[in-house]
Amino acid sequence: MRKAGRVVAEMIEAIRDAIQPGVTTGDLDRVARQVLERRGARSNFLNYPGAGGPFPAVICTSPNSMIVHGIPGGYRLEEGDIISVDCGAIVEGYHGDAAFTAPVGKVSPLASRLMEVTERSLWAGIDQLRPGNHLFEVGRAVQDVAEKAGFSVVREYVGHAIGTAMHEEPQVPNYWPGHRGPKLQVGNVFAIEPMVNAGEAETRTLDDLWSVVTADGKLSAHFEHSIAVTESGPEVLTLP
Repeated sequence: MRKAGRVVAEMIEAIRDAIQPGVTTGDLDRVARQVLERRGARSNFLNYPGAGGPFPAVICTSPNSMIVHGIPGGYRLEEGDIISVDCGAIVEGYHGDAAFTAPVGKVSPLASRLMEVTERSLWAGIDQLRPGNHLFEVGRAVQDVAEKAGFSVVREYVGHAIGTAMHEEPQVPNYWPGHRGPKLQVGNVFAIEPMVNAGEAETRTLDDLWSVVTADGKLSAHFEHSIAVTESGPEVLTLP
């Protein structure tokens, strides 16, 4: 999983370097494919089954009010956009999964603050991944950071365990579900991925049956890492 995580980290760096006004989301997908090919890794996103049919790309690209699962294509990034990119890789049968949200040129103070808070909420959640802690303390920590900043946490889409499949049980809510959940053990690996909205938490799915946007049209940000629970605490496997 460390090997898969390193490939994902390289994808993140390459995509981040490519983000600028005028670039299409399809261009970003091609950058990601080049990293996978160069490293001899497989995509865990390509052909992933869903209501909209097999997913056609190796990354998800979700600009502005799109929360997750955007399909790369002809959308051309503009100055002031923010773009969330979710990517993954399989190496020797094991999965890595991570996401980030980046500015396109100069962005509004609100967009900048939303990204900063969302990433900070991710790290607050990661800090809970210690042996003997309980899994759903992750969501409590994420929610605390996001809501204290005046933002809302998406409920319909959550984090997950990860290993020989990208999405494994148990799920990891980004909010406090009312109980502490299972106790963490050394060797557990989770993908923690807060999705934080500038407005309300409600979502809707577009006609492609993949792309999920904020119901009120306001901005959303998404950050994710795959993290192992070790004796000395959380080890982030997808950190560039």
